[in-house]
Amino acid sequence: MTQILRSLTPVALVLALAACASAPPREGAVADPSTALDQFEAPVRALPQEIRLAVHAQGVSQGQARALADLVAGWRAAAGGQVVIQSPSGAADSGAVYRMGESVRAFLIGQGVPAQAVQVVGYDGGGPEAPLVVGYLRYEVDVPRCGQQWENLTSTWNNRVYGNFGCANTANLAAQIANPADLAGPRASDAPDAQRRMEVLDRYRAGRITSSEKDEQAAGALSTAVK
Repeated sequence: MTQILRSLTPVALVLALAACASAPPREGAVADPSTALDQFEAPVRALPQEIRLAVHAQGVSQGQARALADLVAGWRAAAGGQVVIQSPSGAADSGAVYRMGESVRAFLIGQGVPAQAVQVVGYDGGGPEAPLVVGYLRYEVDVPRCGQQWENLTSTWNNRVYGNFGCANTANLAAQIANPADLAGPRASDAPDAQRRMEVLDRYRAGRITSSEKDEQAAGALSTAVK
């Protein structure tokens, strides 16, 4: 019996160490990170911000104008984006729906929303009294909570980083970013400057320097004076 217990002692010790090393999953942790710096993520959620407007043949009412102004203020605070006007189909007065949609579009543009950022689409209203829906997407980021669980930082037998490695960097980035939508994907590139492009091509064809002229006010030199 003593010999059997002695032979089982190393196995029990290994199982105990494995139990101590294992821990429940950490909040915000990636299950199978590609690198040590990718152990945590800050997921981004899209939250629709919408208002429903009753259709008026004469256009936007005063109360609806105030609601639309508040919507534009929230849209501007969320760093802009696409504003979608959903026009119901199957309404009793399709002409009134069209005029209402155009009135809302003109009001949004008058409030500073670019015309190319306003999109009008149709949707199945399900009845003659269906409202006009106006909205945009606001993004929020979930900041990971760091330091909830700790392990022995001196245990490096498996040559792996500790569990909270990289969490602070991810949390700081998520807390400081101005527009969480930038974490969901890159922004679209602005249109190229056609006038500048043609000027560069003309200079290139003429064999002249294509770069901008040197600004003498931007020139500088290091001082060699002894202080």
